[in-house]
Amino acid sequence: MNTPLSSQEIDKLARRRAGAKLGWYMHAAVFVLVNLVLLGLSARGFGTRPWSMYPLLGWGLGLTLHGLAVFLLGAGGGLREHLVQQERERLQRQQGRP
Repeated sequence: MNTPLSSQEIDKLARRRAGAKLGWYMHAAVFVLVNLVLLGLSARGFGTRPWSMYPLLGWGLGLTLHGLAVFLLGAGGGLREHLVQQERERLQRQQGRP
């Protein structure tokens, strides 16, 4: 029951999904690099406790939520499209359309 997409719509959707995924990959790369530096500083004795775990956990939560938004709920996953299709069908039934 999906209406076919034009080639321009497919290209636009593909670019948006690829951009969202690339944004997450960049976020993950910066996360790894920065936290390796912080872990090194913490291990070298800059501080009395292993303080580098606090930014790692906080930023890790943010990275996880970003990944969920991109790959599961957002432009990179199918769940959003499935929910939109269900809602579209429900609204069409309410309007008396097949």
